[in-house]
Amino acid sequence: MLSTPDFREKQIILALLSHGDKLSFKNDNIIITDENKKIKHQSTCYRLFSLFVVGHLSITTGLLQRAKKFGFSIVFMNHSLKPYAYWNASAEGNVLLRKKQYNYDSLDIANRLVHNKIHNQVQVLQKIRNKESKLKDTITLLKRYKEKLDTQEMSLHEILGLEGIASKIYFQVLFKDCGWIARRPRAKMDMTNCLLDIGYTLLFNFIEGLINLYGFDIYKGVYHKEFYQRKSLVCDLIEPFRPLIDYRIRKAYKLNQIKPKDFILSQGQYRIFGKKSLPYLAFFIETILLNKKEMFKYTQSYYRSFIRNKSVVEYPYFGAYKEKGQITC
Repeated sequence: MLSTPDFREKQIILALLSHGDKLSFKNDNIIITDENKKIKHQSTCYRLFSLFVVGHLSITTGLLQRAKKFGFSIVFMNHSLKPYAYWNASAEGNVLLRKKQYNYDSLDIANRLVHNKIHNQVQVLQKIRNKESKLKDTITLLKRYKEKLDTQEMSLHEILGLEGIASKIYFQVLFKDCGWIARRPRAKMDMTNCLLDIGYTLLFNFIEGLINLYGFDIYKGVYHKEFYQRKSLVCDLIEPFRPLIDYRIRKAYKLNQIKPKDFILSQGQYRIFGKKSLPYLAFFIETILLNKKEMFKYTQSYYRSFIRNKSVVEYPYFGAYKEKGQITC
């Protein structure tokens, strides 16, 4: 399995292909050329962890063979940044792990995941410089929700309800200056929801790549229950990391990095296409890369805890995340 020092050198590549661009391989390097065969990007496959391809290209057996050989995942996205196909590098044959997954029947890990998520939501809100009374009240209330998870035995329905209420009041104060109405996944009712969908999609696929290193059945979750074609375990383990994306969007607003002219409103949905999406993709990927070591250790520790039947208090807990410049806004 991939070690921490090896993973530290791994990269994410986002290939935004224009008309005439070509993605190819030569001497174990990934190469992107334009219509004049001029090299736009070149890097070694040995350091590649995830490749996000935006646009259309012809898939060759060489591309898939190298992904398998070097153990990197490929996510194919259309120009509106919606994934439409995946090629995942994953460990195979971990039968013991999957038996443990199928036999697991408890809400202890689910409770810890939601507790960790709310903890990080509190951390995000505490980073806001001007703490008005509503913000302070929200932080206090979120802390009470954490205490409730600590002290009360709750059903799955109750945990889901508590998480939903916590996220509702959290978003209301986090994006109160951004015309926030509500979080509606995939509805893209405003620029913020559009950006949340994009950021969460990138984060989701990165976490999926980490989970696949160990041979989990990613469709078998501990919190999100099984549903046709839903990668429930990825939905579980992404939860503590979502506030990374949330805060980066708020910071982008404060730094005037979000430009309304970059977005297109079509059929009631906000979308962003092509080169105008690059600055947004860049700061999301930067956020993920700054925290990639912690995410790797988290999933590694989760695997070790699960396979060894450790007590839930020994499971990983993500709390100290990084951001470039450590700007408080």
